[in-house]
Amino acid sequence: MHSTILQLETILSAYEPLLLKLEEQSASYKPLPSKWSKKELIGHLIDSAHNNLRRFIVAQYEDKPLIKYAQDHWVLAAGYQDHRLNDLIALWSLTNKHIIHVLKKLPAGMEQREVLTESLHSIEWLAADYNKHLLHHLHQVLELEPIAYT
Repeated sequence: MHSTILQLETILSAYEPLLLKLEEQSASYKPLPSKWSKKELIGHLIDSAHNNLRRFIVAQYEDKPLIKYAQDHWVLAAGYQDHRLNDLIALWSLTNKHIIHVLKKLPAGMEQREVLTESLHSIEWLAADYNKHLLHHLHQVLELEPIAYT
């Protein structure tokens, strides 16, 4: 679990400065009405952070909680396209800092507690998967070499 937390800290410190270099106008551009803008992709990462944070916390006191995430509904309902880009980046950063804090405070053995999403996974697995998902979408937003998310 320590390496997963360290990786998240590294992702945050490496990618936040790159996100802050994005311009509002280009981040608002939607290639198609059905495709997310970069702002909406960052919003999706915020939603993912919120849902995973909830998983990491609720699994500590509930047995195998069911916590799903309907991503398209969340992005639409949150209206990320209408937010200022720097506010979205700040929210993304602070939420991830809080995830790091929560993961560091997990009592010994708690990382094996399970959450039901589409299937059953441990907190430890979900945290590692969260990092992969994060990198995949950050590379999309920043137009870096693609990182597959499987």
